[in-house]
Amino acid sequence: MTTEERVEGLAELLVTTGRLTDPLWREGLRAVPRHLFVPETAWAVPDRPRYEGFAIDRRADPQTWWNAVYTDTAIAIQLDDGAGDPLSGTGTWTSSCSAPGIVVTFLQELGALDHHRVLEIGTGTGWTAGLLTWRLGPGNVTSVEIDETLAAQAAENLGAAGLAPQLIVGDGVVGFADGAPYDRVHVTCGVERVPHAWVEQCRPGASIVLPWSPGWGIGHLAQLTVTGDGTALGHLTGPAGFMMLRSQRRPFGGPERAVEQSKKAEVSTARLDPRSVMAQAPGAEVAIAALVPNVRSHLEAAPDGSYRIWAVESRGDDPSWACADFEPGRTDRAVRQYGARRLWDEVENAYLQWVTWGSPPRERFGLTVDATAQQIWLDDPHRIVS
Repeated sequence: MTTEERVEGLAELLVTTGRLTDPLWREGLRAVPRHLFVPETAWAVPDRPRYEGFAIDRRADPQTWWNAVYTDTAIAIQLDDGAGDPLSGTGTWTSSCSAPGIVVTFLQELGALDHHRVLEIGTGTGWTAGLLTWRLGPGNVTSVEIDETLAAQAAENLGAAGLAPQLIVGDGVVGFADGAPYDRVHVTCGVERVPHAWVEQCRPGASIVLPWSPGWGIGHLAQLTVTGDGTALGHLTGPAGFMMLRSQRRPFGGPERAVEQSKKAEVSTARLDPRSVMAQAPGAEVAIAALVPNVRSHLEAAPDGSYRIWAVESRGDDPSWACADFEPGRTDRAVRQYGARRLWDEVENAYLQWVTWGSPPRERFGLTVDATAQQIWLDDPHRIVS
């Protein structure tokens, strides 16, 4: 199979699944072929089913490598900030070539027009910077990458594709003021708190498209519009799970001292099926993120269908935590809660508050960012959820 046939197959898959709706970006997939941005060895995770990853090695098994590159598959190119081996699949992902379906979704949401200037946060492999450069021209795209090794490899990848956006090695939190003002900001890493520098460096009417990852649930695609008075606001439009902005990373899993602290934990029974409050209703996840501040979630799922859901306070020297268990066939759902806050009670109350609002979907929620605060709202920017 030729590269052109593989590209067309990927494009047709994305069209069929409803991810690719703008013919312009179909042409972009042809013009900036993805294989130029994927290393010879990596760890691949198909979009469906999730988390069933496998190693890819272009020399040892070229067929599997090419199939991963030209399907809707995320490809981890770095683990543990470069300390891990991507072929092992063990460790924490710290950079990837995102699945094409989410890439084209973000580019379509960005809505860049001819001659627009774009600031990209997170160069990674360089593929999305390359697609934006093909669309807008090299003088209109600035991409910022904090990792020097990744930035150097991205420059090589882009050079092989004949593309030359402006590449900056630095912390994306501060943007790149020398290139301002921008018409669009394209963010390729999860963000809990939107840096105001991005708003400041935009023209009025500019769009910021980012994966908003408040800590509870997987995350949400947010499309914000800059108003010109130091504010940006807009709706959540879909799912988006990305690796976090480095300065906003959170610990993975339950609290480190949970075993030691469990003797002091309060034991009770959950009112709700624990599965209801996580990964079942995205609108509920937004409500919980708004009503239970400074909390992150973690899901542990076993092959037998049992679940453990953690709620962990993300700040403080002695953070509160809770874990709720679900086991098939059992009606009692044990909850353990430790610390000054009863986090599981807060989560359940937030879920039930969402129900009293009529169980609004994710798309009815929005986000407002200014120089001093970040607020979540329902239906109208003046209806703050708190």
